Amino acid sequence: MISQLIFAILLLSAGILFYKNAHKIYRNIKLGKPLDRFDQIGERIKVMLLVAFGQKKMFKRPLPAILHLFVYVGFCIINIEMIEILIDGLLGTHRVLSSLGGLYNFLIASFEVLAFLVLASCVVFFIRRNILKLKRLNQAELNQWPKTDANLILLTEILLMAAFLFMNAADQKLQVLNAAHYPQVGSFPISSFLVGLLPNDSSSLVFIERFCWWFHILGVLAFLNYLPISKHLHIVLAFPNTFFSNLQPKGKFENMPSVTAEVQAMLDPSLPPPSAEVSRFGVKDVQDLTWKNLLDAYTCTECGRCTASCPANITGKLLSPRKIMMDTRDRITEVGQHIDRNKNFVDDGKSLLDSYISREEIWACTSCNACVEQCPVNINPLEIIIGLRQYAVMEESQAPGSINTMFSNMENNGAPWKYAQADRANWTNQ
Repeated sequence: MISQLIFAILLLSAGILFYKNAHKIYRNIKLGKPLDRFDQIGERIKVMLLVAFGQKKMFKRPLPAILHLFVYVGFCIINIEMIEILIDGLLGTHRVLSSLGGLYNFLIASFEVLAFLVLASCVVFFIRRNILKLKRLNQAELNQWPKTDANLILLTEILLMAAFLFMNAADQKLQVLNAAHYPQVGSFPISSFLVGLLPNDSSSLVFIERFCWWFHILGVLAFLNYLPISKHLHIVLAFPNTFFSNLQPKGKFENMPSVTAEVQAMLDPSLPPPSAEVSRFGVKDVQDLTWKNLLDAYTCTECGRCTASCPANITGKLLSPRKIMMDTRDRITEVGQHIDRNKNFVDDGKSLLDSYISREEIWACTSCNACVEQCPVNINPLEIIIGLRQYAVMEESQAPGSINTMFSNMENNGAPWKYAQADRANWTNQ
């Protein structure tokens, strides 16, 4: 009963803590401006199933896609076993679902194969990140905590899968020894290779089996509450993020409603003037972004596919689309912490532009949409970059000299070049 009580307290505490942390993230996302993304429900479900569930865009890089698929499927299916662990922990039983007979044996065997594939995939990922040092996994924005976060998760998954296999190995050996409370159930195609590494006395085997059982469940509960502060929150958010994807063509830019209303009123005086004063043109801080932009930031997997395909980054410029999303997430988290302390946001003298993202970064972007195309979960860094540019130009009248020259030429000549309209066709006389 003591064991069951401890288990119930830990389970309840982990659930409450996760709810509180998840609610803070939801609150932070809701700080963004409203945006209607509830149209074309059928198409949105299709995108979610293909991109998030089917991982369609991952397979642009086949090897990491297959390894990630092993981890993804293993993570989802092995956690079905958590149903049995929860029941056993609360009721004090052992392998309560073994009454399923042949189906149970098949499930345990499948879990073991998947656990091995997850373990092997995580080892390969760890090697690629830390020994082979792939460029996109070792760039400047990943120094310190992001790199530690990635390695911590990989090591945790390796340990959890190892604990699961050693738990089954000890269980299998106890079954052979006809130990009490260990009925002859299950099929163990992987852990059977570990049996020879274990001692032969029942008391030591029971300790190993119980230790691995507790390590596995506590590891899962700890992982659950680690998600809200980790890039691995995408495990949960990839599905809503792809559901709320922008279904418009990637090259299409939306006009600002406030600017459109102003222009229409100027062109047609019969129209009523704009009803509300615009607080800000463009984006200076995270509150100026839409809730979808903030959801993008929390969903970012930091995989770096966007940065690896960015022509500006490839040619040595400062811009990294991955950093744009990481900076946005860091800033909205900081804003949320201010709200937690002060009950509402008090200006801290910082903003997304300048304090987190530099002018050099936003003007290095070519607006090519390569980052949007490559993202495995349909994140759109370009929307944030364009919003920051709009603020710099429309609110501050600050832009690089070449941009200002282009604006001036367009205003005076109707084209980006310095030549008068009457001289446009002169090149044909050459």
